[in-house]
Amino acid sequence: GLNFQVEHHLFPSMPRPALRQARLLVRDHCDTLDVPYTETTLLRSYGIVVRYLNRVGLTARDPFACPMVAQLRIH
Repeated sequence: GLNFQVEHHLFPSMPRPALRQARLLVRDHCDTLDVPYTETTLLRSYGIVVRYLNRVGLTARDPFACPMVAQLRIH
């Protein structure tokens, strides 16, 4: 999974079981430099993505208005 994505990119050749320990070092280092180290759950990450896609994809649009349905609708 993506549990140790940051650590994997910092240490690409590190064995996966060691990434958990590396996470502690990376978090401490980020804290020392005042760099945010953000963690979230899988479900929250889905929510973040869906909200973002809705914000950028549905701006000023009615999500229930379908151009094809409007064209085929019998008045």
